[in-house]
Amino acid sequence: MKRFIFILGGARSGKSSYAVELTTSFWKKIAFIATCRVIDGEMKKRIRLHKKSRPQNWKLVEEGIKIDSALLKLNNKYEVVLVDCMGLFVSNLMTEGLKDGEIEKRIKSFIRAILKVKLNVIVVSNEVGYGIIPDNALARRFRDLLGTANQMMAKKADEVIFMQAGIPVKIKGGK
Repeated sequence: MKRFIFILGGARSGKSSYAVELTTSFWKKIAFIATCRVIDGEMKKRIRLHKKSRPQNWKLVEEGIKIDSALLKLNNKYEVVLVDCMGLFVSNLMTEGLKDGEIEKRIKSFIRAILKVKLNVIVVSNEVGYGIIPDNALARRFRDLLGTANQMMAKKADEVIFMQAGIPVKIKGGK
């Protein structure tokens, strides 16, 4: 039975490592969609560390904007696709200069692709709504868009897992 699992949590909550662990414990033919773009040396180092944390036999797709299309191309070729992460996807769309309505359309298109494919999908996202209200409009816009994206994902997901200090807490569905 196909599953759509949505994993979210704060910075350094363990969400990515848990997603990798979950993925490898259930499936063998695995694809990974990385939404991160190399924008500076520090981000390049983070990407290198993330790559080391994943098994080498996974199919890697680096796509930060058209993740719906990337997911559809992987259909019927893998058992599961892990997408990491929604926060960077939203950030990438903002960097492209898209308006909020267009960003929400892109998120809806990604969700439609998740529901259409015949493979399991795990999506990782950041929870950014627990902190203080950001002091600038761009940061508030990002927080609001990602919060909306998280709600949209959680509503359609079969399972939602919240990561807190490395501990997975199931907040929707599953066994």
